[in-house]
Parts: sequence; C-alpha cells; structure tokens
Amino acid sequence: MITALRGMVDIIDDAPKYEYILNTAIDCAKRYGFNLIETPILEETSLFRRSVGESSDIVGKEMYEFADKSGKSVCLRPEGTAGVVRAFIEKKLDRANGVYRFFYRGAMFRYERPQKGRLRQFHQFGVESFGEKSVYEDAAIILLARDIFDALGVKYTLEINSLGCVNCMPQYKEKLSAFLNANSEGLCEDCKRRADVNPIRALDCKNEACKNIYENAPLMTDFLCDECKQDFNDLQAILARNNVAFSLNKKLVRGLDYYNKTAFEFISAEIGSQNAIAGGGRYDKLVEHLGGKPTFAVGFALGVQRIYDLVNAPQNQREGVYIGAIDNEAIGDIFSYASSLRQRVKTFVEYEPKKLAAHLKNADRMNAKICAVIGENERANGAIWIKDMLEGKESKPKLDEWLKGFDI
Repeated sequence: MITALRGMVDIIDDAPKYEYILNTAIDCAKRYGFNLIETPILEETSLFRRSVGESSDIVGKEMYEFADKSGKSVCLRPEGTAGVVRAFIEKKLDRANGVYRFFYRGAMFRYERPQKGRLRQFHQFGVESFGEKSVYEDAAIILLARDIFDALGVKYTLEINSLGCVNCMPQYKEKLSAFLNANSEGLCEDCKRRADVNPIRALDCKNEACKNIYENAPLMTDFLCDECKQDFNDLQAILARNNVAFSLNKKLVRGLDYYNKTAFEFISAEIGSQNAIAGGGRYDKLVEHLGGKPTFAVGFALGVQRIYDLVNAPQNQREGVYIGAIDNEAIGDIFSYASSLRQRVKTFVEYEPKKLAAHLKNADRMNAKICAVIGENERANGAIWIKDMLEGKESKPKLDEWLKGFDI
C-alpha cells in the first residue's frame, strides 16, 4: 500500500475545520480591503535564497530544492511572502502609484522533523500590504490578525518589537556580533555561524544554553534611531487606543532575514512548544532587494494546522435535498429533478434504487435536510415522498408543485 510521505497529511477528517478557518480569515481580510493573490507552489530557488536569507534554517536546512529537466534549481515554496513580492514586481505594480493589499492561502513545504503543529507540507493564510509607509498600516495588519483569531475563538497573547532600519540596525548588529563572539564557547553551532552572517537571527535560537546566554545580550530597542523609536512608540499608542493588549519582547526577531522595524507574533499557551500561531512585520527593503522599486511593505502569516486544536468549528447544519428512487423506472426522472434542484439548492442524488430505510440512512449520512424518494405509488399519483430530517415530519406533496416551490 502506498501511503502519504512523512510529514504530509491528507485533509479529510479536518476538512470542515480547515475550510472554516480559511473562510473566516478570508472574510476578515476582505473587510480590511485585501484581495486574493495566487502564486505558484514551485519557484526558482534563488528567490528564497535572496529573500529569506542564507542565515535562516529554511534556506540552510529545510527547502525542498532540486534541479528541473532544464537543469534550473527550483524549490517548493517554504513561505508565502517572497512569491507575492516576486509577482508584485513582475506585474510592475512597484512602478504604479497607490497601495496594494493581497491575501493568499495555500501549501508551504519545509523539510524538518515532523511534530504536532509542524508538518513538512503545511498550510498558511497570509496578507501582504505594499506602498503604505504609515505605522497605522502596521497597526491595521495586527488588528486584522486579532479579528481573525477573535472570530475563530482563539485565545492568544501578542508580542511586539522593533528591529530598526538600515540606519540603526548595522550598529546593533556589530554590537551583537561582538557579544556572540565573546560568548562563542557556550553557543550552539548554528549561533556561531549566525554571529558573522546575520547575528540577530541568533536571538531566535531555541537551544536552552543559548537562550540563557542571550539574557544579557544587547537589545535592538536601545539602538533605535529617532524615526524608528517614534514609529515604535506610535504603534504602541495606536494598539493601546484600540484596546489591543500586547507585551514587549525585546528579543523577538522573527525567523526570516527580510524584516525591519515592526515585528510581532501571536502566541498561544495551549499548544505546547510550537506556540507561535501567527507572525509578521515590516519588510520595506525586500521589493528593492529582489529587483523592484523601493516599496514600503508589511504583512503576516498564520499557520492553519497550528491552530486546529484551538478552533471549535460550528457543527454543520443540515442543508440541501437528498433524492432517490425505490425502483429502476424512476432513476432517469430523479436525475432530471436533481439537475433542476441544483439550480437553487445543494442536492444529493442516489443513482441506484434502494429501499426507503437505505435512502433515509444515506440522507442522514450526507447531513441533508430533506429526504425525497419516489416509488411506484408516487409515480402513479404524480407525488413525491418527503421527510424533513431535522423535524421528522413526513408528507407527500404533488411533485410538480414541490419542484416549483418547495420550502427547505
């Protein structure tokens, strides 16, 4: 028997919850003025090496990378932002005036050790906003994530930080790199490598020994330039004014190299060690870095599977019509009736003749509200046997009248 690859799962039993999460997120995003964008699952490997960064675990260890038949290095997308930025530039939207807001959803791939809440193929919902410099857009993005989790009934805490900009980050990186090198004996191999490549990524290390050392590490917020400091103070004031509870996490750096200024994560205390359920921030230099015109940008992504255990999807309400026949003579007719019904209502049709009890069982399994069955007596009288599966009421209306104006 062929089974799914390790770390890749079928969405069957969880399909109602998966659909509910995505529909809720999409509804919230549309209310904030975001529009759908779909990008390819397969991209050039260089896109992620240039955007996500060589210092990240994603590029260094986790990408599904291979050569296609032309010899070009391609990979399955490990995250969503880079592809959206590539599309934004390719469509020359970076050269048009205005603000562009997109939402996306789909599968991402990372070759890592599968565990609860972390798969090799996982699904994300994310939003990206281009062209807006104001810190109010940062706040709006955070409020959008909050609205999604509130609508889903997910409990969370919000952590924020500022990563500075090109004017103040270099000084901080130099100071942090010196700190890492001075404490290199106690650091893991990844952090030793990051000390020279991108030292701020070391602060995201989950190794307990490293985390203990970083208790005394210099903080980015102590090096912020006047503009970054003002934006960060303004962000805090906007969130407080809009009743968004948050805490400062001065070591929050996010897992990708392209972030600057605002960084944030939504955390859940109910799902174990993989407790980040959404995260994002600003990446004002990424469009330019990938060959586009300098463009302000901010966004976030949430992990769909990561919040499965936190979401109680509403029970599916009975809906639609199940229609079947007792004998072969009515099969052609009920197929035509079903075609008519489908113009107005969700309809299930059974192509094989069955006894009434079997039809009722099928209708119940399909969660239909109405079970409609035609047998010899119904055909003789131009009628149809109906049972309301919710209320248990049975009736035999005239077929033509029921088809024209049934009430379900």
